[in-house]
Amino acid sequence: MAMILKPIGTHLIIRRPKYPNPNIHSCKHKHHHRPLTAAPCSIHGPNSSSEDISLHQAQKMVNQFDPKVPIEEAVTPPSSWYTHPSFLELELHRVFYRGWQAVGYIQQIKDPHDFFTGRLGDVEFVVCRDDSGKIHAFHNVCRHHASLLASGSGQKSCFVCPYHAWTYGLDGHLIKATRIMGIQNFNVNEFGLIPIKVATWGPFILLNLDKQISPLREADSDTVADEWLGSCSEILSTNGVDSLLSYVCRREYTIECNWKVFCDNYLDGGYHVPYAHKGLAFGLQLQSYSTTIFENVSIQSCEGGTVERKDEYDRLGSKALYAFVYPNFMINRYGPWMDTNLVLPLGPRKCKVVFDYFIEASRKDDKAFIEKSLEDSERVQIEDIVLCEGVQKGLDSPAYSTGRFAPTVEKAMYHFHGLLHQNLTNDCPV
Repeated sequence: MAMILKPIGTHLIIRRPKYPNPNIHSCKHKHHHRPLTAAPCSIHGPNSSSEDISLHQAQKMVNQFDPKVPIEEAVTPPSSWYTHPSFLELELHRVFYRGWQAVGYIQQIKDPHDFFTGRLGDVEFVVCRDDSGKIHAFHNVCRHHASLLASGSGQKSCFVCPYHAWTYGLDGHLIKATRIMGIQNFNVNEFGLIPIKVATWGPFILLNLDKQISPLREADSDTVADEWLGSCSEILSTNGVDSLLSYVCRREYTIECNWKVFCDNYLDGGYHVPYAHKGLAFGLQLQSYSTTIFENVSIQSCEGGTVERKDEYDRLGSKALYAFVYPNFMINRYGPWMDTNLVLPLGPRKCKVVFDYFIEASRKDDKAFIEKSLEDSERVQIEDIVLCEGVQKGLDSPAYSTGRFAPTVEKAMYHFHGLLHQNLTNDCPV
């Protein structure tokens, strides 16, 4: 179909052409993700000896951990996994830029024109719902001169670049390109927003940055559940991880530690709870703590404490369930609450943790209960931040290289490290 252009002053209005989304060239090697201009089997650009050296260094660090050694005999990954910039770069391209990644929740875009933005590694993205109610995700980058299109969240009928006002529909089509009269060899079909594969499961929104899959084909919910959660998806659904909960609030923490330090802290089977979280420990029967390992998920559970007086405040309820979804998403279901923790790497020694809180409808108007629950949760988070930042300082010390696992409680942590090793070695050879 021919492109219909109508001159208006010194810019062009592009009248809704129908065209395929731009073809994104992919790596020849299966499952390998790379930036748009990178060569196959390279983290960055082609023919870069310094980058090849960094990749080689990172791969050597990966091989310093052997997941085949039983947990009773295994040593932990070396401290370089938590401190070296090359290792983080390898993780971004072989872990975070593949597979399904949780990035938000459906209530953020419950109405047409709703949108939110985010960043994962070097990838800036925007998720939105168009006029027809369909959910889309795109790289949040103008195709003209690379300006970010949108920031934060809210409602928009279209995305207007703040730099030169190129305008895109919520379906990614370029609908206005300002002041390009006289341009030659310009094909509007090639300048829509670059799409990203998007899907939902329960209350969550997921993105898949792997360029080996087509972002144009709608994701099947059963396939997404199987790929993201494996055989435990039904367990989570039947334990109250669903879309019926009411959203309460978001809290974000920037922590001076590697993203895996926070994950390790979460995955130690309650080991640190009686020593670091005395208030939380009072509400749990820690002797009942158990861990179940699935394909890409580990679930820790613990019975709640007993409430002697009927009117006594009880945030945790009769049972707490803590699900870790590899690589960086945590779902906590306890009492009337669900909170999620999304851990985003910001550098070798820095991460951001995004907490979103949800509550059952029966308690959503109980302001006193909600306020006290959030205060208690905040106290636990501050205690964990102190622990994680202390661990990072220890990892930077020359006194530490590797440690050991506590076999009866740190099974989920050991599983996490094994999955990481598998992803970091499952690629083309260095």
